[in-house]
Amino acid sequence: MKKIYLWIMMFGLILAAPAKAELQIDVSGGVSNPLPIAFPEMIAANSEAEDYGEQIREVIIADLERSGLFRLIPENSYIQQLKSINEAPAFNDWKAINANALVQTAITETNQTTLKVEMRLWDVFAENQMKGQSFSTTKTNWRRIAHVIADTIYERLTGEKGYFDTRIVYVSETGPATRRVKRLAIMDQDGENHKFLTSGSSMVLTPRFSPNLQKITYLSYAGTVPKVYILDIETGRQTLVGNFPGMTFAPVFSPDSNKLLMSYANNGKTNIYEMDLRTHKTKQITKPTSIDTSPSYSPDGSQIVFNSDRGGNQQLYVMNADGSNIHRISYGSGRYATPVWSPRGDYIAFTKMANGEFYIGVMYPDGTGERLLASGYLVEAPVWAPNGRVLMYFRQDKGTSRKNAPVRLYTIDLTGYNERMVVTPADASDPAWSPLLP
Repeated sequence: MKKIYLWIMMFGLILAAPAKAELQIDVSGGVSNPLPIAFPEMIAANSEAEDYGEQIREVIIADLERSGLFRLIPENSYIQQLKSINEAPAFNDWKAINANALVQTAITETNQTTLKVEMRLWDVFAENQMKGQSFSTTKTNWRRIAHVIADTIYERLTGEKGYFDTRIVYVSETGPATRRVKRLAIMDQDGENHKFLTSGSSMVLTPRFSPNLQKITYLSYAGTVPKVYILDIETGRQTLVGNFPGMTFAPVFSPDSNKLLMSYANNGKTNIYEMDLRTHKTKQITKPTSIDTSPSYSPDGSQIVFNSDRGGNQQLYVMNADGSNIHRISYGSGRYATPVWSPRGDYIAFTKMANGEFYIGVMYPDGTGERLLASGYLVEAPVWAPNGRVLMYFRQDKGTSRKNAPVRLYTIDLTGYNERMVVTPADASDPAWSPLLP
């Protein structure tokens, strides 16, 4: 994955009226009425810049609308026609169409290969400029510029970090149920720039990003025994993790990318091991008395959540990173699996199985406050967006038979609103969400 650099310059903030209550979306309880925003066409110096501007604008709008927090006001209702990035908005014109926010943009070609995009975000009713920035990058990188601008708008209007300039790695599934081909694929969070990372000659499962973005860890059936591997995204090099005689699976990086947690199955027991990727030394974290798997670090690396059958059935447990102070946190009905700690540290997401149904849910790290966000015939493997506001998982609905029912990726807001399918070329499972790109 080639590194791409963005050059960003701040505009001075302009106060166009006396200070009033600042426009901000409260996302703590979900949003049933999206914020109406106006986003006129980008002001462009020539036709080529105009073409790029329209594409960038369309991606920004799609990102914002897909979040469920914003609604674009139709262009045919706009009264003022902005001619320059420096032209002040006629706020009464935008108030008349009930626009709460106005996005004002311009695009120019600085040379044959480079674009400059300027953006100003206005609070219409307070008549204040909320944000002003200038972005420069190569023409081939126009889509990333769009995601970065969408993140900027999202953050300024919600107070939360955006998640649009990110990537998803997942398991692409094709073929009949008896000869299923599962290979790693990667794409932008909106489904664009899709490509395959493995050939499909060996089945792969449970990919997870390294926090430094350049590597993915996953389970591969490349040999006689399933093993954990690390794939360098840029070079395509695949490396075996350790030389365990039994099966290793469910890998996950530590927050600093220097260690790897994984499950190791041997003699009918499954335990959690930690490997230092710098020294390749391994340490057993849990003891051989049960099946312990699906570990996930807390954001500061001090604790680990995992699922275990040590209490008789599959439940969630939290322990210190050295394996001490193990305590159960799930006490609802049914079984719990695939726990994942939120990047913000405030929630743990999980899969729950109860009464013949699957659920995606969240709870606080102490086990209180359990909430179920999605349910279905099969919903499984939640992962967090880097801002801790959105979850992705895979869903399979009940068809004429489970063998031919499609498997799809979905996202949902932390509050349980705005469930949306993520379009992929084929069936998709086991998603992993990258941090924001550098």
